[in-house]
Amino acid sequence: MSNVKDAVVKRIRALCEEKNIKPNELAKRAGLTPSTVYSIFNENRHDVNISTIKILCDGFNMELGEFFSSPEFENLNQKIE
Repeated sequence: MSNVKDAVVKRIRALCEEKNIKPNELAKRAGLTPSTVYSIFNENRHDVNISTIKILCDGFNMELGEFFSSPEFENLNQKIE
């Protein structure tokens, strides 16, 4: 099991590999700065907001539902504080 942020990072990395897109190219396609994309991969960052994920999905030319319809998002830990 993993947390949501880890699952998002795994999914973005998998999509980049699948589509043969480097993070810099994804940033350009999505209209984000490369530093924004790379900051998502930073393990010190605790979360990624849904608006940023939507923008990245636009860069991948996919819908949010398709992004989240992936094994990475099954059996996630629920964070309760």
